[in-house]
Amino acid sequence: MSGVPDPDRPNDERPQFVIVMGVSGSGKTTIATALATRLGWDFAEGDDFHPEANVEKMAHGVPLTDEDRWPWLRAIGAWMDEHAREGRSAVVTCSALKRAYRDLLREGRDRVRFCCIDVPVEELERRLAVRTGHYMPASLLPSQLATLEALQPDEPGVVVHAHGDPQHVVAEAFEKLGLIDQAGSA
Repeated sequence: MSGVPDPDRPNDERPQFVIVMGVSGSGKTTIATALATRLGWDFAEGDDFHPEANVEKMAHGVPLTDEDRWPWLRAIGAWMDEHAREGRSAVVTCSALKRAYRDLLREGRDRVRFCCIDVPVEELERRLAVRTGHYMPASLLPSQLATLEALQPDEPGVVVHAHGDPQHVVAEAFEKLGLIDQAGSA
């Protein structure tokens, strides 16, 4: 299991994972790719782990159930486990809307942290209205917002307010998460 500390590797050298989370249209991919690039870590788009049945449901405007999400979340966890075994840190996107989903993603993985992207509803609606090339329709935003459970104080993670330029959001995420970029500056 990936969360078991490697006695031959100091704690601060073990692979770590940042899950950039939030509802559709929050900018998860933009922020996560920028974080991964700045850190020199691997990146994965959480949507790529969805089984085809989930993609079809969402494309037809049908919200996913917990039962739909469990295999998807386990696939993301398996991807992180593989990276941990290989000694590679990574950033991955995942809506991670409920505490139970985040708990599953952390299960056996003590080096996982969340970066929740918080965006005002009006801005989310605006972004989704102009977004093209994504299977998730804007009509599913209300169900995602209704499902979203805020990060709790005992969960490892931070909330970043996505107001303005994405580079400012990335800088805020770096600061709040205490990350150090590949060049060694915070």
